[in-house]
Order: sequence, then structure tokens, then C-alpha cells
Amino acid sequence: MNKDLAKALSDQVNAEYYSAYLYLSMSSAADQAGLKGIAHWLFVQAQEEMAHGTNIYQYILARGETPAFPAIDAPPSNFSDAKKLFDEVLAHEQLVTGRLNKIATMAMQAHDHSCYQFILWYVNEQVEEEESATDIVNKLAMIGDNKGLLLNLDKELAARTFVNPFPNMFQ
Repeated sequence: MNKDLAKALSDQVNAEYYSAYLYLSMSSAADQAGLKGIAHWLFVQAQEEMAHGTNIYQYILARGETPAFPAIDAPPSNFSDAKKLFDEVLAHEQLVTGRLNKIATMAMQAHDHSCYQFILWYVNEQVEEEESATDIVNKLAMIGDNKGLLLNLDKELAARTFVNPFPNMFQ
């Protein structure tokens, strides 16, 4: 793997851990607002991002490279309401999609077929991530100021479970 690709992957590890911090911050804000289901959904999202970052880290090592560890930026901590919070979730996932697409392009241009195949899993995963966020944003737009419907959505989001996409990660 060339050094530019190794750096891009290290930067993506950082971005995945930042995403986890962001979703933990959002989860905390939802919890403080009494939206325990939304808080849970975001906590599960944070767990997924940590798993993504760890998997990319392990891939870098498997390819014989040394990951870099730049500081992880502090996420924002103030979110005014559930709709704006999930607007930010969607915008963030779209940003991540762009980052992953750039890595895929770099891998193609470097003729690094292994890396290209590896990163495609993440590219495809982003379709689900954006679809899920879009679905929640659309539901929140329909709900508007109806607190009863918001509580129903909160209950729905509480049912989310974490399924580690990399079950052999720590073996």
C-alpha cells in the first residue's frame, strides 16, 4: 500500500472515532432532553463508528503500515431539537460518504485492488447510513411539533440493537 493511501486510511480511522464522539455527544443531548430512545439509537451509532475505525486500523496494520494518530477534535455539544440533531446526523453521514469515495478513488488510481475491495464495504455501508438518517429526518419533518408523535418515534428508535459487523475483530 502506498503512503498516501495509508495516510488516507489513518485519517479515516480518526474520522470514524470523531463520528463516535459526535454521536456520543448527540446521545447525551438527547438523553438530557428525555428522549431515551433517540439517545439509545445514537449510542448504538457511536458503537458502530468505533467498530469501523478499529477495523480500518487493523487493516492498515495487516498491510504492513503504521497508522497515524492525530488528535480527535471535540464534537459540538449543543443540539436544539431532534429534527436539527438528525439533520446534522444526515449531513455528517454525507460527509463521511464523500471521504470514503475519495479513498476508493485513490485505491483505484493506485491499482491497489485489495484496498479498493476493503473500502467498498464502507462505501456500500454508507448507502444504509444515509438512508436510515434520511428516514428519521423525514419522519421528524412529518411529526413537526407534535410531542406525542415524537415520543412514538423515540420509542421506535429505542429498539435498535448493535450488531458488530466485524465479529472476529478482537480475536
